[in-house]
Amino acid sequence: MRQYNAAKAKHPGCLLFFRLGDFFEMFYEDAVTASQALDITLTKRRDRQGKPIPMCGVPVHAADGYLAKLLQRGHRVAICDQVENPKQAGGRLVRREVVRVLSPGTAIDPGLLRAGENNYLAAVWEKRGTAGVAYADVSTGEFRTTEIPSGEVRDMVEAIRAKEILRADGQRLLDLDDDSRDDATMPPSMVTKVESWAFEPDYGQRLLQETFRLHNLAGLGLDGRPLCVAAAGALVHYLRETQRTALPHLSPPVFSGRKDWMVLDPLTVRHLELFDPLYQQTSTTLLFALDRTTTSMGARLLRSRLLRPSLDQQEIEERLEAVESLCRSTIVRSELKRELTPLYDIERLLARVTLGSAGPREVFNLGSSLTRIPGIRGFVSELHGRRAQAILDRLDDLDDVSGQILATLVPDPPATLGDGSAIADGVDAELDELRTIQRDSRRILAELEQRERSDTGIETLKVRYNNVFGYFIEVSRANLAKVPDHYERKQTLVNAERFATRELKELEAKVLAAEEQIGARVGAVFEGLRQDIAAQAQRIRRSAGAIAEADVLRCLAEVAVESDYSRPRFSDRGEIHIEAGRHAVVERILEDASGERFIENDVYLDSGDHRLAVITGPNMGGKSTYLRQVALVAVMAQMGSFVPARKAVLPLIDRIFTRIGASDSLAKGRSTFMVEMTETAQIIHLATDRSLILLDEVGRGTSTYDGLAIAWAVAEHLLEEVRAKTLFATHYHELTALEDHHSGIVNLHVSAKKAGDKLVFLRRIQPGSADRSYGIEVAQLAGLPKSVLERAKHVLAQHEQSAGGIRGAEGSGQASGQETIFGQLPRPIEEELRNLNIAMLSPLEALSLLYEWQTAIEA
Repeated sequence: MRQYNAAKAKHPGCLLFFRLGDFFEMFYEDAVTASQALDITLTKRRDRQGKPIPMCGVPVHAADGYLAKLLQRGHRVAICDQVENPKQAGGRLVRREVVRVLSPGTAIDPGLLRAGENNYLAAVWEKRGTAGVAYADVSTGEFRTTEIPSGEVRDMVEAIRAKEILRADGQRLLDLDDDSRDDATMPPSMVTKVESWAFEPDYGQRLLQETFRLHNLAGLGLDGRPLCVAAAGALVHYLRETQRTALPHLSPPVFSGRKDWMVLDPLTVRHLELFDPLYQQTSTTLLFALDRTTTSMGARLLRSRLLRPSLDQQEIEERLEAVESLCRSTIVRSELKRELTPLYDIERLLARVTLGSAGPREVFNLGSSLTRIPGIRGFVSELHGRRAQAILDRLDDLDDVSGQILATLVPDPPATLGDGSAIADGVDAELDELRTIQRDSRRILAELEQRERSDTGIETLKVRYNNVFGYFIEVSRANLAKVPDHYERKQTLVNAERFATRELKELEAKVLAAEEQIGARVGAVFEGLRQDIAAQAQRIRRSAGAIAEADVLRCLAEVAVESDYSRPRFSDRGEIHIEAGRHAVVERILEDASGERFIENDVYLDSGDHRLAVITGPNMGGKSTYLRQVALVAVMAQMGSFVPARKAVLPLIDRIFTRIGASDSLAKGRSTFMVEMTETAQIIHLATDRSLILLDEVGRGTSTYDGLAIAWAVAEHLLEEVRAKTLFATHYHELTALEDHHSGIVNLHVSAKKAGDKLVFLRRIQPGSADRSYGIEVAQLAGLPKSVLERAKHVLAQHEQSAGGIRGAEGSGQASGQETIFGQLPRPIEEELRNLNIAMLSPLEALSLLYEWQTAIEA
């Protein structure tokens, strides 16, 4: 218990798995917590004073499954294991130490990870409104840093789905600690406090230079970025403290600024259904539509590129060039897929090897995967372009590493070192000699058994072994009279007696010594192999990254050929010109479900007369699909994919914003309208003239006139102040009057026709405004009772005949937007108001004019 308490004192925030024989035991509060989380029995033992101590335990051989459950629930676990052989303890207490600390952000075990998704650990250091963020995937070795405004930290960690976030003890990060945001947007991550001195930039610089053997950090892009250095240094410090080993597979941190990629906040990612479906159907995500990767490494890279589309036009063009080359090379595409399909996850196998967690079978799988690299190189060499050459430059055959692995291990080795059979014969002379002794001992035992049978005349005599009594001679009770005097009795059974002889004891000592030495020697040879692989970790990781990219490019080419996508072009004129565009996901769903053809539509936005498009039309007519497909085309193009369109000319878009659908957060007192306005405010504050904004039904959460006024004002602000390219879908038909009042706004509508009582959706986007929203007809499709529909038609007719009421929601859209909002002014007053120079008007003159106008209206 002194050992336990000492280890617990050093790791107060962890559940302590304390090794006792064949079990990991937990005591006190840890036992109570673990028993509840794992649904295992809580028992008690009494201390010397008679006080009960809660305790529970799990078998060592089954610990991985229990650890997985604890990590999934956000717990950190310290593994306190025996660090010496009990046989060598000489009767004293076996020494135990914490050998590793497990946390959600440092997990490397396959059962805790998703094959196609990174498992990021993030560190954040904030100062004067700017935050340095470092994040690494310990299971693959990826390591990146960036600088962002402090207010965007939460968006950042949500976007990368960080499983654990490190911050300095005592520093409160408002963007992480503030709980006013909607909980649904937060990933299941946890915040871990680290000593504040670990975030000192000077310490971070020394640690990074030492870890990655660098003279300075200039080559990493970290010179003059103390916040990033502090965050990256603290992350490495935490990994060293928890993993208790070197990290040779971890790449040096790569800096990437916000100007390097298109920013997609979590709200936009969710609305566009890039990774997760809105309604629990995986097939509705863009990732599902695009993912034809055959390796886990490729799947993770594809996901990463979807999350961070590039803003580097040369980088994008190189990717597109490689995809185009693969589109033209059917045989190369097919053969490359055949070579990639059998590969294991090289990145994660390498991490387990370097961290000492891999067994013989995993190491063998790593070696067998590396043997396929020459074949992959051969097919990549047939492609054209700079990106193909870059992949070849990164691909190392690694035949020395794979050769050593396959020569050292037996084919189809066991999962653990266990019985000592994992190492092949001929690898180690000492091991071969011990195995010879072991084999000879078995022969000698067989000869001894035969000789004893002959000498004693007992034909049923057997020489056997068990873990308790070692080697013994077993004689049935019926033959006990024939037992010689020099036999020493060891054990009495119901139907037999067990004996030993001096010769058998000597042989037992020799055999057991050989077996123990074999186990130790196998462990030493395997550890040597592991260290040799770790020494080549950066070569292996670089090649794994090249394989992942080849897989992604092949995947995108396969999708492009199957779905008839075209290569996008980029223009610095700022125009979005898409001909016959489609929604990549909806198109696939329609084809798979019914073979129905997706209705193509054109898009044109620019920085001049077509900056903002007001889109009207019926519910279910396709407005939201149209909005989303424009955004998906932009995302796909900038990640380096061909796009679902006959032609696509695009600018480089710095951010995409979406305000689509209705949601609330009632538990935090936030209504649907409050959530809507919060999201709209964020767009207005963060968007630039290089952004793409998608708005659907702004202002619908409040009264008709309030909502209409807000929508009108938002549209004008985006047009005149932000100047971002905007698609604005609405049922406020009054907004179509904006086209008459502002240059830069155009009206579009989704076409639909009535055939008798039925509404037919044509799903074509056409110039001009819709004549109505067909809300009652859509309600009929939804199944509202006929009596309700008839009453609704009657009420609508009454309001359409009146000057006010709800005409804004279902009117013809012919009235002037200003008249609808403010009521109709007498013509002379309207003209005088339009021509008034407000800047030259004194307060007294303004009051006088208002009085005159009021008198005229009342008259």
